Amino acid sequence: MLGQMMTQPLLISSLMAHAERYHAGGEIVSVNTSGSVENTTWGQVGSNARRLASALGKLGLSAHDRCGTIAWNNRRHLEIYFGAPGGGFVCHTINPRLFPEQLVYILNHAEDKVLFIDKTFVPLVAAIRDKLEHLDHIVLMEAEVSDAADALPGIIAYDDLLATGDADYRWPDLDENCASSLCYTSGTTGNPKGVLYSHRSTVLHSFGSNLADSIGFSAMDVALMVVPMFHVNAWGSPYACAMVGARLVLPGPGLDGASLVGLIDDHKVTVALGVPTIWLGLLGAAKAAKSSLASLNRTVVGGSACPPSMIAAFRDTYDVEVIHAWGMTEMSPLGTVNQPLAKHRDLPTEDMHKLRENQGRAVYGVELEIWDDDGKPLPQDGKAQGDLMTRGHWILDAYFRSTSEETLTNGWFDTGDVATMDADGYITIKDRSKDIIKSGGEWISSVELENIAIAHPDLADAAVIGAKHPKWDERPVLVAVKAEGTQPSEAEVLAIFEGKIAKWQLPDKVVFTDVLPRNATGKVLKRNLRDQFGDVLMG
Repeated sequence: MLGQMMTQPLLISSLMAHAERYHAGGEIVSVNTSGSVENTTWGQVGSNARRLASALGKLGLSAHDRCGTIAWNNRRHLEIYFGAPGGGFVCHTINPRLFPEQLVYILNHAEDKVLFIDKTFVPLVAAIRDKLEHLDHIVLMEAEVSDAADALPGIIAYDDLLATGDADYRWPDLDENCASSLCYTSGTTGNPKGVLYSHRSTVLHSFGSNLADSIGFSAMDVALMVVPMFHVNAWGSPYACAMVGARLVLPGPGLDGASLVGLIDDHKVTVALGVPTIWLGLLGAAKAAKSSLASLNRTVVGGSACPPSMIAAFRDTYDVEVIHAWGMTEMSPLGTVNQPLAKHRDLPTEDMHKLRENQGRAVYGVELEIWDDDGKPLPQDGKAQGDLMTRGHWILDAYFRSTSEETLTNGWFDTGDVATMDADGYITIKDRSKDIIKSGGEWISSVELENIAIAHPDLADAAVIGAKHPKWDERPVLVAVKAEGTQPSEAEVLAIFEGKIAKWQLPDKVVFTDVLPRNATGKVLKRNLRDQFGDVLMG
């Protein structure tokens, strides 16, 4: 017997239709590429998104054609997020920080037909235009093309394209399983890989984000999206915010600490989302400006492990709750969120603080297991560590232009992380599988050592690698960047580890460098550090 309930497809257009109908006046603040600030609403964004979908059809696009974007977080980018998939096309956000060769590969592999760009990236696109095999149209995300036409002949102004769309366009009925958006991994090894999301997976991901035990956006929130819209769909937050009508602040290209502090204070931001490197700059700028960040009540930190010292700074100085989250492109990206259980309510303060440092528990829609080398699940005892595996409603089945057989293991996706899981499901990411250090048969977490090191007041940045060792196979080496105006010695840096880890885990050496190499999403390129410093213990 079947249930007697209505069924409607889970479509991204339904999120926008809801926001446009019930939260039309909800404010959206957008910092343009020029630095000017534009105020709009969910109602206006919805109207423009429908016009855009209509205009793309008139350009001659067919169902599921890819629409690339190389753009900052702004109002026009938000309209593309909804207009392209809502019209039956695919929104393909592209990271401008990738190497030109990778950009060419991605654009050709995706077969993008239209490319939307902010004017910042006109020189970048002009330099590779002749290598783009499938591109028919380039759209400048401005009111007029101005001097961009000299560098890119035939470029279309976004507002001119929008004007060709029908104001009374109605969202089409689509299969909820059809493709909605495309993101590529950062390609730290080999070519980047595409992850093709569906309307269904994106809407379910939005439900998962909005759970009270998750990020929990609400119509009362003013959300500052510091995480770039070219990074895993800004963690899905534009869609989750549309679902509940949360107000948005889109910071444009200015992601420096001072600019972000100004936006938080000026627009009474309640929740902000970003990676740890961004928050380091914000904390420094808030201190310099003597800002109390009065409106901010929580910040979501993901992308890489959040140092405990940063959690403490937000908590103790600004009374801001840090929500530690974990996920990846292949997971849309939300996997876990660190929220306490009812039984933790009466924990001693220090124990509660310690609890909030790990990556948290799986949200509904995500399954997690820890596997040993033979593919067998390990116990949830918080001690056994192994490969972190996942499956769920918004986890990829196969990479774009690949197969499930090539991507999954017995129906599970290998995240590439090494982790532990306790009896309550809290996971602690020990390392990437390729970065964990094996010393004399024992495992050492580079992440744990980095979290300790970064709290040193004389260090601006730090990373730990496994360096070759004649006796122990590998030993940890700390690669550190000195804070401006300081000259710490190796012994002074190593002193911060005393009493925090076992002595055999202590780094064998500290090497100082001017800057740590990072990939396009801000993660440290440890393979580069291993190439440079991997033999420092062999002399």
